[in-house]
Amino acid sequence: MPDFALGLAALGRPAYINLGRDGALPADRDVEAMREHCHTVLDAAYEAGVRRVDAARSYGRAEEFLAGWLDSRGHRDVRVSSKWGYAYVGDWRVDAATHEVKEHSRERLGRQWAETRDLLGAHVGLYLVHSLTADSPLFGDLDLLLALGELRDSGVRLGFSTSGPEQAGTVRRALELEVEGRKLFDAVQSTWNVLETSVGPELARAAESGVEVFVKECVANGRLAVDPPARVRELAGRHGVGPDAVALAAVRAQPWADVVLSGAASADQLRANLAAREVELDPDELTDLAEPPERYWATRASLAWD
Repeated sequence: MPDFALGLAALGRPAYINLGRDGALPADRDVEAMREHCHTVLDAAYEAGVRRVDAARSYGRAEEFLAGWLDSRGHRDVRVSSKWGYAYVGDWRVDAATHEVKEHSRERLGRQWAETRDLLGAHVGLYLVHSLTADSPLFGDLDLLLALGELRDSGVRLGFSTSGPEQAGTVRRALELEVEGRKLFDAVQSTWNVLETSVGPELARAAESGVEVFVKECVANGRLAVDPPARVRELAGRHGVGPDAVALAAVRAQPWADVVLSGAASADQLRANLAAREVELDPDELTDLAEPPERYWATRASLAWD
């Protein structure tokens, strides 16, 4: 069965778009309160056997919080993935007009990799392009591709994450990229959940070719936990778990999924998510709930940062 990983998108900054965070985060979301809270959730994850953590340069101080936790706990068996491409610009404000800015360029790769390396060093086992889309300049930027090739050749394992209704095409195109005759990426992190299944066939092909597949936004940014479809709610009652666990169990049931990301905002939410380990579903049990990708992504874009 797939590994679980803890994603830090909701834990490294005071605002994010996940629904259901009310009461999960500290009442005062200053830096020290969020650092302590993040460490508490990381401790809960480690105690529950989770040995993977996913961060990004744009997740506020997530890498800093994670580095401090690793140093203070002395853990050497935690596998870390992080991402470059977005910069956090929210100034630690919940009501910031803009929280992050995207740029896929050689300059940003060089600067952000140096920042990640300085904080996390050898803990980073995978470095991903953050939110690659079909219109990313990465595909036509030879200087950037050569820089990524140099990073790969230095021993850094590379991957990419995807977003948007054209994920499938982006996955296919990115996995065909070669630099100096060698494949550039050997891991992909995509959004798949029972409301958005369109990238599934491409992820299956990726897995068949030996690419490691990470699945993110498994509860649809909280939609499947806060206001789940009736069948998700019914299955949750039958299994004695929350609807979030059913949503995550549906991801774990996919034969191509290697790593399932939990975006839990508290230790209690994490434990509720991990109850998915006790729920066995067929791979296609809930996939007929899927929305058209354009509708799904339009709904996601309408969610407020809070």
